[in-house]
Amino acid sequence: MKITPKHALRICVAGAVIAATGTGAAFAEGKSLTVGLTSDPSHLYPLAGEELSSNIMYYHLYDPLVKRAADLSFGPGLAESWESVDETTWRFKLRSGVTFHNGNAFTADDVVFTINKARDSIRPDLVANIAEVTKIDDTTIEIKTPKPYAVLPNDLAELLILDEEYTTATGDEQMDLKPMGTGPYKLKEWIKEEKLVLEASADYWAGAPVIQSVTFRPITNPATRTAALLTGEVDVIQDLAVRDVERVKSDDQFKVVTRPSLLNVVLAMDTREKSPTIEGKNPMTDQRVREAIARAIDVDAINKIVMNGLATPSDQYVPSSHIGHVDGMNFREMYPLDIDKAKQLLSDAGYPDGFTMTLDATNNRYVNDAQIAQALASMLAKINIDLKLNIMPKSNFWGYIRVPTDNSSFIMSGWDVPSGDAGSMYGALFYTRDQKEGYGQVNRGSYSNPEMDALVDKADSTPDIKLRDEYLQDATRILMKDIPMIPLHYEQDIYAARKGVTLEPRVDKFLSAYEMDIN
Repeated sequence: MKITPKHALRICVAGAVIAATGTGAAFAEGKSLTVGLTSDPSHLYPLAGEELSSNIMYYHLYDPLVKRAADLSFGPGLAESWESVDETTWRFKLRSGVTFHNGNAFTADDVVFTINKARDSIRPDLVANIAEVTKIDDTTIEIKTPKPYAVLPNDLAELLILDEEYTTATGDEQMDLKPMGTGPYKLKEWIKEEKLVLEASADYWAGAPVIQSVTFRPITNPATRTAALLTGEVDVIQDLAVRDVERVKSDDQFKVVTRPSLLNVVLAMDTREKSPTIEGKNPMTDQRVREAIARAIDVDAINKIVMNGLATPSDQYVPSSHIGHVDGMNFREMYPLDIDKAKQLLSDAGYPDGFTMTLDATNNRYVNDAQIAQALASMLAKINIDLKLNIMPKSNFWGYIRVPTDNSSFIMSGWDVPSGDAGSMYGALFYTRDQKEGYGQVNRGSYSNPEMDALVDKADSTPDIKLRDEYLQDATRILMKDIPMIPLHYEQDIYAARKGVTLEPRVDKFLSAYEMDIN
């Protein structure tokens, strides 16, 4: 059952006003926490890019209009209430008395500025379904959508509000170094690749943070990260290495905390006639070749050997909890491991001797990502595909694979959908590029199917959640047949902390010091 997102959306579409309930705790002098992350953030300016370490920092420094809770439910943020005025108009009542960290008052002008700024940034997807935003007064705005759009409030959980005056004066480049938001923390110090220190905002509108000072240390090596915890250098670590789980569990001074992840590790295949790392015509323009690759990958072996059993094979592109998931449809059952069948498909497509291409992958973004890439090379060799590996740190990876994807033929990355709705993923990853503003912006395989595009358009044009679900399920059926991308597995989020740290992992994997405590 798709309870959380559908329930939240029914409230919005019915036009019910959602009221704020204050949370937070008394400001506690002296409490500090050190967190070991897998990598340093790439950015501190939320319109500069998106990746996990950066996202974690954004939500400490800034606030959205609509807040996404740890369980993916939605509630008031900088907007204390909202209502649907008609099928294409939403009215948001903004919270009064909120200030940015520099003392500037938060007003409707900042919301209007942020929406327009996002439209001209590298993140136009954030406002793709906003046609117009109007200031009614200092604490009220109206947003019009191009067509009826049921999930606008949920989308706004991704849009972090900027200080118009400060951002304009500071400039985009310096915003990465001198962020200014309304969030629970503000930047104290950032020595890149060494540490990033945040200090609590005592005047935070939702209540002062319990933890006054938070230091984030990038520790890319998993063994070093575990050692830092065990020796007391850090209090919490992200992505405990699967091989270290039992070791940490056996020490009563520490605890291991896990939860299923939304992060789906996927393989994007180039569908252009000419592909950067393939000589001649690109074989992956043929669906039979894409199916052959899918059938050659032993996902169970990757889970057992590489992931130590701490992963869940993906059945579709989004989890069963999400709008757009088709009950009873399983990618693994449609395309089970079958080397002989894979070879036959390649032969039928005109490639009996296989071909050579390069896989681009990271070595510090996903759990055991480099080892997964190596396993994929071994598996595809069984069907005569010579897979060269181009493995790099994530700091280089995102720019390298950026659309228009001039360098890549085959990409291993990950995607999660914290909105609980497949539409944002399908619009970003599978919608035909350069056809519609804000859509297809990360379609790295250049996949194009007008029927799929039309279904996303229909889903994004109805106020009816049930109908939206039906449209997106139909889109899922097309994608599962076309195979523009191979879903591998959902990671298990694994954290470790010393005893005395209160840590409840979020579904979206955003570590939040505001939601933690330490004794």
